[in-house]
This record gives sequence, structure tokens and C-alpha cells, in this order.
Amino acid sequence: MLRHDFLPGRAVLGLTFLTATVLYAADASGTWDTPWWTLLPVIVCGLFVAATAGWIGYGIRRRRKARIASSENTDAPASTSGSHAIR
Repeated sequence: MLRHDFLPGRAVLGLTFLTATVLYAADASGTWDTPWWTLLPVIVCGLFVAATAGWIGYGIRRRRKARIASSENTDAPASTSGSHAIR
């Protein structure tokens, strides 16, 4: 199985819409009496938290990749005998 980065913004967004779905379904079935305007703050706050989590996750991944890339270039050059200058 291929490894992939964890995207916390997408996870929070999924939980937000799952919560909105549960609220709407409970109201439709008569289990809860949810006012119509309740879903608006839930979705808006969820979008804000998802965006914040996404930006934090992006910053962490960017720093990690930069740190890994800088540690890979510490070895000696592949060839020292050649006509091109080594930077």
C-alpha cells in the first residue's frame, strides 16, 4: 500500500459535514428539534477550523521536506575528476 501524507484539514472537514448530516437526519426523523439556522454556524466554524488545520499541516510538511532535503546533500560529490566545477 502506498504511503501518503495525512491531511488534517480534510479530516476536520469530513467530521464537520458528518456532524451536519447527523443533525439534519435527526431533525428529519423527529429525534431532535433542531432549528434551521443551527447548521450555518456548524458548517462555518468547521470550515474555519479545517482551513486552520490545513495551513498548520502544510507548514509542518513543508518544514519536514526541507529538513530532509538539506540532510541528503551532506555527502561528498559523486566525482571530483572532471572539467566542470563542482558547486
